[in-house]
Amino acid sequence: MQRVAFRLRVKPERLDEYIALHAAVWPELLSDLTAAGYRNYSIFADGPDLFGYLECDDWDAAGAAMSSSDANRRWQVWMSEFLETPVDPAAGQPLNLLRQVFFLE
Repeated sequence: MQRVAFRLRVKPERLDEYIALHAAVWPELLSDLTAAGYRNYSIFADGPDLFGYLECDDWDAAGAAMSSSDANRRWQVWMSEFLETPVDPAAGQPLNLLRQVFFLE
């Protein structure tokens, strides 16, 4: 299992809307994320700075699966209006992952 963490930055003037949209993610997108192997997926906000964490068996395979998701394509186009940080346009995956420096199971 891989643990993946990332940082994104949302446009400050769009933060409230970004948070509201993530409180109601489309069911088909949630289903596709689960089918791709994402688990324990969370996004946290500290002002406009977003920190995400998820677990998956294979980050690259999960990204490939999400690249074929129509719901993901539509969501990523929409979310690109909110983000200052670029993401992989096909998979919607962050490009700059964080390095793990500590883990306690």
